[in-house]
Amino acid sequence: MKITVETHSHTLASGHAYSTLKEMIMAAKEKGLEAIAITEHTPDMPGTCSIYYFQNYKVIPREQYGIKVMMGAELNIMDEAGKVDLKDDLLAELDLVVASVHTPCYKGGLDKDAVTESYLNTMKNPHIDIIGHPDDGRFPIDYETLVKGAKDTETLLEVNNSSLSPVTVRQGCRENIIEMLTLCKRYQAPIVLGSDAHIEFDVGNTCYSLPVLEACEFPEELVANTSLEKLKSFIRD
Repeated sequence: MKITVETHSHTLASGHAYSTLKEMIMAAKEKGLEAIAITEHTPDMPGTCSIYYFQNYKVIPREQYGIKVMMGAELNIMDEAGKVDLKDDLLAELDLVVASVHTPCYKGGLDKDAVTESYLNTMKNPHIDIIGHPDDGRFPIDYETLVKGAKDTETLLEVNNSSLSPVTVRQGCRENIIEMLTLCKRYQAPIVLGSDAHIEFDVGNTCYSLPVLEACEFPEELVANTSLEKLKSFIRD
């Protein structure tokens, strides 16, 4: 199995990442990818760019150096209502939208029912394509309910390479990802593998995530980003 589309990456604009837009695109080219999605952190994340950054995406060519470029965002899920920190009219203009829970931004309850409700309500937003890193034990989830909700709303669930890194601050990720993948197989819910790269060297990195898929014998047909054409069939127009 080969991942050819990077669906989760950050540039300097996100405030705690270290490479430029050009460096990230060139890294994708050097690694033989078809496409890269740049998904900057949205305004409620401390240190990131303002709303005007996302509004000005129109100036960025969507093909550079032979690589397709998708300009998107990683939204912050704020609470049980599924509130996020960009408005729908702007989300409709983005090429790919990830929504994630982050410790500096999430204000909802921390019990399993509350966190699960946060994800379920977020997935009802038709502009959101991917739920990012739903694996952190600090935010417990009812995974069967999550997977069923993702299947019903046609939302992709992410297996995040960074979550599996030995230096991750997230907790219990491997066990949670295995549980999620087992349920995704059962309910035929598709996933993506995202690197969550914050530096060019990690673009397209699946060194931790792909072995977990192989150990779970996860079917390639349920992995959406093995080609750009396939990914586009799983996300909104």
